Amino acid sequence: MQDFTERTIGSQSIYEGKIIRVQVDDVQLPNGHTSKRELVKHPGAVAIVPFTADEKMVLIRQFRKPLEKEIYEIPAGKLESGEDPVICAQRELAEETGYQTEHMSYITSFYTSPGFADEILYLYEATALISGEAQPDQDEFVERVEVTLEQALQLMKEEKIHDAKTCYALLHWQLNNANHNKN
Repeated sequence: MQDFTERTIGSQSIYEGKIIRVQVDDVQLPNGHTSKRELVKHPGAVAIVPFTADEKMVLIRQFRKPLEKEIYEIPAGKLESGEDPVICAQRELAEETGYQTEHMSYITSFYTSPGFADEILYLYEATALISGEAQPDQDEFVERVEVTLEQALQLMKEEKIHDAKTCYALLHWQLNNANHNKN
């Protein structure tokens, strides 16, 4: 099996912000040539797939500046340095939706854009929700929306659900529904 490792021979930080750091690395390729790689360094994040007692998924509607449009998403947020992902998931669920729970179960984790970023996203399912009032960050404007699977799939067709983490959550929901219907 061929080794595809790219060895870093130089690195330059070009931006450090509140959420991300950007660097350009010089790498030696497996064939001996060199190239540049633009990398986004991210501390990681969590996303939560919350379900109400009547089997609706809780989404948030918000404007996303990079897309210049509003989309519907599952609640999510950035990990603080050294923070346990499940603690972050509980915090983000409460901040963005007002819901709290002690029933948080790990689904999976995945890299969001491995071609240029190292962000890893931890995905949790939340059930047995206790309603409360959302307290989003002061620069975050969100609306809580509860949808059936059919409504969520329609939002996806309309590109109102248009991000990978929420699409993954819908796939998870569909597969679990299919498994429940077999039993």
